[in-house]
Amino acid sequence: MLYKFIFELVIPVSKATVQVKDKLRQMQEQQAQQQNQAQQPVQTEAKTTAKDADYIDFEEVKP
Repeated sequence: MLYKFIFELVIPVSKATVQVKDKLRQMQEQQAQQQNQAQQPVQTEAKTTAKDADYIDFEEVKP
């Protein structure tokens, strides 16, 4: 009876727990990568706008 309890409940539950932890870790890594990719263009865009702020576009208005 103890053998049946261990091999039908304890071992499958422990394997499922390990799989869930691995999937959770993978999802967190993917989310971190996506956030890093999303932040990189914003940072470079902010740098270019700071450089472009020195120049003002001029349009001549005719009366």
